[in-house]
Amino acid sequence: MKKISIINGPNLNLLGKREPELYGTVNFVDYLNKLKKKKIFSDMDITYYQSNHEGKIIDILHAIGFQSDGIVLNAGAYTHTSLGIADAIKSISAPVIEVHISNIHSRESFRKKSFLSSVCQGTIFGFGLKSYELGIFSFFS
Repeated sequence: MKKISIINGPNLNLLGKREPELYGTVNFVDYLNKLKKKKIFSDMDITYYQSNHEGKIIDILHAIGFQSDGIVLNAGAYTHTSLGIADAIKSISAPVIEVHISNIHSRESFRKKSFLSSVCQGTIFGFGLKSYELGIFSFFS
């Protein structure tokens, strides 16, 4: 059984309430529960973490980064500011896929710079919550 971890960063605990025109009306836990019920993911142990604190995200990466078969990370705004999270990703053995719900290149100019992309296996963005599912699919090979 593959161990896949999903980590969400700041403000993503407000999905379903926060800017629904941009992020939709489904909260993440409901989405995750539906995702886990899909037959294609039945042989995966999918765990979920969320923190609004940069240091906690780094601690989570350190704790799971040598045990997980893959990590799907939406670091939220820390994508554009955190060298600490980038260094944590470089320090672990698990492959990390960076995901974003919105198309970060169609938004404010500061969102076009990611400190994480260069240390991640890949980046998926702009597909709404489906971005997470696509991130998980990348670990199937």
